[in-house]
Amino acid sequence: MERNIYKQLVAWKNSEDRKPLILLGARQVGKTYILKEFGKHEFQNLVYVNCHNNPFVQSLFSDFDISRIIYAIEVNYEVKIEPNKTLLFFDEIQEAPNAIPSLKYFCEDMRQLHVVAAGSLLGISLREEESYPVGKVNILKMYPMNFTEFLLALGRTQLYEVVISGDWEMMRSLHGLLTEMLRQYYFVGGMPEAVSTWAMTSDPQKVRQVQHDILDTYYRDFGKHSNTLVHRIRQVWDSIPAQLAKENKKFIFGAIKKGARAAEFEQAIQWLADAGLIYKVYRVSAPKYPLKFYKDDSAFKIYMLDCGLLALLSESRPQDMLLGDNAFTEFKGAYTENFFLQELTSIGNIPAYYYSKDNSRLEIDFLVQHVGRVIPCEVKAEENVKSKSLRTFVADEWQDLHLKGLRCSMKPFADQDWMCNIPLYGIEGFFHEAMHVFSIGSISFPPNQQ
Repeated sequence: MERNIYKQLVAWKNSEDRKPLILLGARQVGKTYILKEFGKHEFQNLVYVNCHNNPFVQSLFSDFDISRIIYAIEVNYEVKIEPNKTLLFFDEIQEAPNAIPSLKYFCEDMRQLHVVAAGSLLGISLREEESYPVGKVNILKMYPMNFTEFLLALGRTQLYEVVISGDWEMMRSLHGLLTEMLRQYYFVGGMPEAVSTWAMTSDPQKVRQVQHDILDTYYRDFGKHSNTLVHRIRQVWDSIPAQLAKENKKFIFGAIKKGARAAEFEQAIQWLADAGLIYKVYRVSAPKYPLKFYKDDSAFKIYMLDCGLLALLSESRPQDMLLGDNAFTEFKGAYTENFFLQELTSIGNIPAYYYSKDNSRLEIDFLVQHVGRVIPCEVKAEENVKSKSLRTFVADEWQDLHLKGLRCSMKPFADQDWMCNIPLYGIEGFFHEAMHVFSIGSISFPPNQQ
């Protein structure tokens, strides 16, 4: 299956300033698959070292003599490792003692060799006893497949081209088909095995079984900790559908259990975030650039890494997701907001927050910081939309900032003076293409004057 990150891997390969690369991401998002495909197609040979349950690697990094390490790998795997011809791939690198610190010496002593490593976000962050090779590695993060990758996996290449190009008129003519594909994506999600199963079988029950297996893998990871922490991780995880079903989606500890306090569950939430299984979206007090200056650490929303897993955890029936408009109208737009955040995350380096006022009901779903401006975003699950909060926010509350709103809904593209509406399935196309022509096309977001 084609993944957008492949182009970034090729760019890394060809960079003169290249360092050993660590590809991070949650379990089951396709890290191993894409690096193997990269090695097979871009190098003369791929040397794959799986560090999970591998006795060979337990003493491989006993020192940081890179020549010795490479020779030991060559002998053990009966391969030849040659700079500029070989991709050396350490999978599950966090499982091998001192493997992560060794990347510093690969960088310093054998820079010409292409070295990649894959590991879980959590596993690498927990190797506290080892020094991290700061400044000596390149980092890429990988996420579940987004909507355009889903289209490619289903063989919808031309539809992919329309969406990624931001061709709003063509999208308008294909609205029914794109809505159907989006409905499928809400159900299947972006975990590669689930997408592959759907592409090959179109069987909802087989997809659900794959999703169950993935959840079981995560639950087993939860179980590697103390009983108290395991219980709290599961409580937080299982509470996410109910949290997102609320009108105000701010995370409420009391929704986990009566009388729950932040101090009890902060570690569990951080564990899930470190594992890449949830995204925390913090409140900001003002829509000013940079948004991080106005971040409120005490108020946040939590979303899941994948809308398909959210549908499973919510116990939504496949027929309710795949038939009619239930996926768009039920659950108070939670799937839609989760989808929006997934799309932003997959595009990369687009900070997202939300805004609310303590003394009123005014709330903006997301504030997005992109290409030097702040964009208030309202996410609507239906075609029948009203944007009272967004208009009040832009035209009254913060009119001196000259903001322009973005509404993502099931309505076709439309540009107004104070707001631009894009269809939900066009989010990636908008941020890739339309954002580049704010001042020359029909989309004319003025620079924020702050």
